[in-house]
Amino acid sequence: MNKIVTLRKTEKLNLKEEIYSSNEIASLKGRTTLISGAASGIGKAIAIRFAKAGSDLILVDINEKGLDEIKEVTLLYGNKVRALSSDLSGKDAVRDLWEKISSDAPDTIVNNAGIYPFKDYLEIDRNFYENTLEVNLNSVFWMCQNFIRKRGSRGGVIVNISSIEALIPFKEDMAHYCVSKAGVMALTRSLARDYGRKGFRVNCVLPGAIRTPGTESLVKKAITKMQLSLIRTGINFNSRLTLGRWGKPDEVAKVVLFVASDMASYVQGTMIPVDGGFLSC
Repeated sequence: MNKIVTLRKTEKLNLKEEIYSSNEIASLKGRTTLISGAASGIGKAIAIRFAKAGSDLILVDINEKGLDEIKEVTLLYGNKVRALSSDLSGKDAVRDLWEKISSDAPDTIVNNAGIYPFKDYLEIDRNFYENTLEVNLNSVFWMCQNFIRKRGSRGGVIVNISSIEALIPFKEDMAHYCVSKAGVMALTRSLARDYGRKGFRVNCVLPGAIRTPGTESLVKKAITKMQLSLIRTGINFNSRLTLGRWGKPDEVAKVVLFVASDMASYVQGTMIPVDGGFLSC
């Protein structure tokens, strides 16, 4: 009898240790994370989720009003928070941003900033195409380069945000967007290969079917203006969601947190869809 009681006590102690250990490795306390595109949607959700996990934050966005609002929210969790306005559309803009950050480089960066304008492939001109690449792909390229240079032998964590459209182009008039997001995936794999042994973990998250202000405005536009092709695309898209619903920004943020934390210490060079089962069909 005493042996059974002792065993049960030991099991409870082990369970408590496991829970404590899990909480510790999921924590970002003592770290600093830079999040681009942090003023709304998925970026805003990531900022809140990382603040809850204890990370200090460097929030970057072109939207100054939204940036001030998310800064106020994340400050409530007792973290150090800096808000830096930048459009990231060019190497010089990225360089200027890192000069503002100074020598104290963050431990982690989440490259979330992006645009998704619709345009018929045959109507795309050079300026439109290059602007899409500058924001969605080139900014990620230069952000990662600056981060790796500044971190050096200390290593660090990079989480890039791509899209399921990079794997299965579903919405028409998005060829430019698909190219830019496919490039983010290729960059992620290359950096994971080149810098993994130097202490850098580099991974990619692929959201899909997430309710954000941007996607909700598209739905409203399709309905109010009776854009039949957009409505038809929406119906076909929804039919592929094996969970039967659209996701919330925080559901992406939780996966990004996992990838950034020590819970994912052996996860490297991966593409993780957060898409409600879209890619499974």
